[in-house]
Amino acid sequence: MKKKDVEYFGEFLTKRLEELLSQADDTVSGMNDPKENFPDPTDRAALEADRNFMLRIRDRESKLIRKIKSAIERIENGTFGVCETCGGEISIKRLKARPVTSQCIECKSKEEALEKALGL
Repeated sequence: MKKKDVEYFGEFLTKRLEELLSQADDTVSGMNDPKENFPDPTDRAALEADRNFMLRIRDRESKLIRKIKSAIERIENGTFGVCETCGGEISIKRLKARPVTSQCIECKSKEEALEKALGL
């Protein structure tokens, strides 16, 4: 992979990581605000549903944060863009679509087919 491509992905992933961490901080501070007192149980239920939805989103984002950190580590140690399964090069097209990937499309497709066959 060309040096400029690695630099592009490094900058992109770092920026995305900063955005996600900032959003996580906002969520935590929003959850620490004093709870509003709703006399209507429906209003209270709606607030709780919104909070639960936000927490599910943040959980997904925390998983993405771990994947981004892993991709940044691969950039730093020179293995970014190399498939961890077969050792082949991951295409730029795939990395642009999924910059946190650690597998080429062929290996990922095989893995998903195996998971489907095993019912996972």
